[in-house]
Amino acid sequence: MDDAGQAKNDVIVRRAHITDAQAIADIYAHHVVNGTASFDTVPRTLEQTEQKIADILAHSWPFLVAEREGVILGYAYATAFRDRPAYGFTCENSIYVGAQHVGQGVGVALMRRLLDEAHACGFRQMIAVIGGGEPASVALHTKMGFTFVGRMRSTGRKFGRWLDSVYMQAELGEGDRTAPAREPG
Repeated sequence: MDDAGQAKNDVIVRRAHITDAQAIADIYAHHVVNGTASFDTVPRTLEQTEQKIADILAHSWPFLVAEREGVILGYAYATAFRDRPAYGFTCENSIYVGAQHVGQGVGVALMRRLLDEAHACGFRQMIAVIGGGEPASVALHTKMGFTFVGRMRSTGRKFGRWLDSVYMQAELGEGDRTAPAREPG
């Protein structure tokens, strides 16, 4: 145990900082180059990653990292689902875990906090757009209470094959059971 009473191997989830950009860029680059969860074909630069973090934080939306003993294990964030006003209560998530940390509970820790923080931002629905229908991502979202809402066939092409996009959705807080305090527009 450390001075705060936490086991040394505990995963800590915290707000991302611009100084986390290199670790975030490295995690994302691995998924871009080796997987189909992202439909990007070229990894983001450090500068693009710094700008992404800054843009999300400027909106006061959650951008989180999971770390253990100072090492970034993964990250997650929520952004507006679409830019039209009526979508204002719906966000889309992104979550990536470092390849060597998959299966260690990092995704669950990130998603649990992301759901809470997105709700605290006023979002009522969270959408996951899962590139390639990645089974591990579908399993994580299902475990966290998301339901399958659709599959768009052959929306992407990477590694010489067509890829589907799977859509999953989770209700945040009261969801659509009550009206929000303000209407969009």
